[in-house]
Parts: sequence; structure tokens; C-alpha cells
Amino acid sequence: MNRWLNSDTALSSDEVVLPSYYLRHIIEHLHTYPMDVPALLGKAGITEKMLEEPLVRLPWAQLQSILSVGRQLTQDPNLGLLIGERLLVNMHGMLGYAAMNSGSIRQVVELLEAFFPLRTTLVTVHHHTQGDQFQLEIRENIALGDVQDLVYEIIILALKNVLDYITHGSSGIVQVAFPFCAGPQAALAHELFKCEVRYEQSWAGMIFPLQVVDAPLSMADPDAFKHATLICQRELEKITPDNSTAQKLKRLMLEKRSGFPTLETAARLMHLTPRTLHRRLTAEGTSYRAVLEDIRHALAVEYLRSGQISIQEIAFALGYHDVANFRRAFKRWEGVPPSAFQ
Repeated sequence: MNRWLNSDTALSSDEVVLPSYYLRHIIEHLHTYPMDVPALLGKAGITEKMLEEPLVRLPWAQLQSILSVGRQLTQDPNLGLLIGERLLVNMHGMLGYAAMNSGSIRQVVELLEAFFPLRTTLVTVHHHTQGDQFQLEIRENIALGDVQDLVYEIIILALKNVLDYITHGSSGIVQVAFPFCAGPQAALAHELFKCEVRYEQSWAGMIFPLQVVDAPLSMADPDAFKHATLICQRELEKITPDNSTAQKLKRLMLEKRSGFPTLETAARLMHLTPRTLHRRLTAEGTSYRAVLEDIRHALAVEYLRSGQISIQEIAFALGYHDVANFRRAFKRWEGVPPSAFQ
């Protein structure tokens, strides 16, 4: 199945999904402080029964309350970093196992893009290249409010732990970016990330030199990776209703590979007005142009890896009337021209 088909998660605006042992881990860390953790959980509406299930679905306000009130009671500016530091690769289930057997950092990032909803629906993972840099970006699905810094610190440090493990500590991260102001935790952040940490940025995530992301990993096991990925796919299908407007549009475009429908045609085929289609895509944080770009990117990589058709034929198949435009688009996606990728 094409990896783009299940990369979006249908999520109500006030609901979050995460493994119960993540929540237990947060609770265990809070127990290291002199505070009444059971009272905090009771106030947030978290019960022991909820923690007995593999996945916890709860209103975002409940998790936000635990993090926000927990920070107030601990008075520890390093809370997010300390929780993230405890989340090692073996705590991420089958997704962590697949990452451990990946062939390259790029393959790990693509894995996270497709299956991050198995770990949490708070954020999504995206990547793009700019010049000689590879950027892994974290985008929030829910407005994180006053705990945005905690959530980003936890997630980005947990991802660094995974990458450090599979590269034996040489992941090559050269910069970490956060969209909030530097605080007292900045010193510990520099110590833990062991690279430049920039605050007040327009995005959140990590930057790698482009040359390291495709370097082969010594722990790679293609058979184990394939098996783990199939299990992740089945798990995702169980928890992800495949009914978002963006997903429907992606399926429609993949069915019409010989000629992608325009926004107006796609809307008519989906029994919507163009204005309604545009509005629904905007509400999901995307657009017709972004979906088309994703499909073209995925198919271009698929066609090039097959080695069965020429670059000119691929360009025309993807709706580019000028091969030069396709080459420019592909270099923007992958950082190299299609001839070098092929």
C-alpha cells in the first residue's frame, strides 16, 4: 500500500490518543517530586482503569492539565526535557522496533511520517530538504497552548534518543529548533541535544546534513523492517478512520494517475462544491495544492526506484508539461535532481 494513503489521522479537535505506558511514564516521573500525584490525576480525571488499556483516548484538556499543573507543582523548568530523556527506543513498541531495523535515517523519518499516530496524535512528522540540509519538522495537530514547550521538548528529545541509538550516537544532528522563547531549561537542552539549540524559531524539529541521512545503518535488517512495518500498518488501520477529506482526495488522485483532476473536477467527483472542498481541506490543515504535491512526490520516488521509465516520461505522467519544472520540484523534495536519485 502506498505510504501516503494512511498518513493522516482523523481526530476530533479536543481528543488525543497515546499509549498508556507513555502516560504512566509521565506519572512515574512526577512521583519523583514531593507532590500529591494521585490528587493531580484525580483532578485531571485520569483513572487507573484508563491506564489498563493499551491506548488511552482522552480529551486534550485532561493531558494538558497534568502537564500544566505538574509543572506548577514541581517548579522544575526542566520537566519536559527530563521526561523526554527517559523515553528510549525500546519504549515505542513496534514502531520503535521498525526504526531499530531501518536502513537509513531517511527511512526512519519516512516511517515516522507514516506511523507517528501509533504513538501520539498530538503532532505529525514531516521532512523536506533545503540546500545541503535535511529538516525533520514536528507540527501540532492540536493547539498545545501553555504546554507547547513541554510537548515539543518531550517529543523531540525522544526522537533524538531513537536516532542516537540506531546510529550508535552519531546521528549527525546539527541543530534543534523550538518555536518558543528560551528559558531556564536552555542550558540542559544544549547539554542533552549536544548541538546548537535555537529558540523563537518559526518551526520545531531537527536539522541534519543531507549527506548523513542516506548513510547505511549497521543495525539494518530489511526483513525485520518489512515485517515490523506491516504490523504498524495493521495497527494504524485499526485506530485510524480513513475518512478525512484529504485522504479521499489522495485516493481519487491515485485512481486518476493518467491525469490528476483539477480542484473543480475533484470536487464534482466527491459530490462537493469547490468552495466546500477547499474549506474542508483548510480545516484539516492542508490544501488541494499540498495534496497534489504529496502525490506527485510519492509517485516520482516510486517511478524512479522502479527504473522502468525515463525522467521525461515520469514528468509527463505527473502532469508536468516542462521537464525542467519537474526537475526543480524533485530537487526541492529530495535535495538532489531526479537523475542523481535514480
